[in-house]
Amino acid sequence: MMQQEEWESLTPEQKKRELYLEQKYTLDTFLEHHAITKAQYDKSLGDLTAKMGFGKAG
Repeated sequence: MMQQEEWESLTPEQKKRELYLEQKYTLDTFLEHHAITKAQYDKSLGDLTAKMGFGKAG
């Protein structure tokens, strides 16, 4: 987890990327602990990626 000072020094694009990575980590953890299925993981990650604008080129 990032310190407040570090967070405030990031650009909006860097903040968006950090948020994306944190959300992906959460999904990875859910999948690892069998809290969600692989199909649920794939759908959620795909939705997250698309909504945050990190498509295939991102």
